[in-house]
Amino acid sequence: MMETYEIKKMLMNALALDEVYVSGTGSHFQIIAVSEQFAGISRVKKQQMIYAPLMKCISDNRIHALSIKAYTPDEWQRGSQGRFNY
Repeated sequence: MMETYEIKKMLMNALALDEVYVSGTGSHFQIIAVSEQFAGISRVKKQQMIYAPLMKCISDNRIHALSIKAYTPDEWQRGSQGRFNY
């Protein structure tokens, strides 16, 4: 079973993230990631970037379901006043 702090640590170590929020329990998690590296790329590509460092945990079923939202710092700042939930 994975803990949210383990997922956060894996993502922070693998990606240049300004912020990352992980919630969930068991094997179902929600991730919000904020980074300038998401600027100008598709939603699918953003999600692939988040999935990549977690693939081992997904393949061995420690992570079964994952909801990912990825934003640039500007997008996050504009929408973070209660619009985005994780």
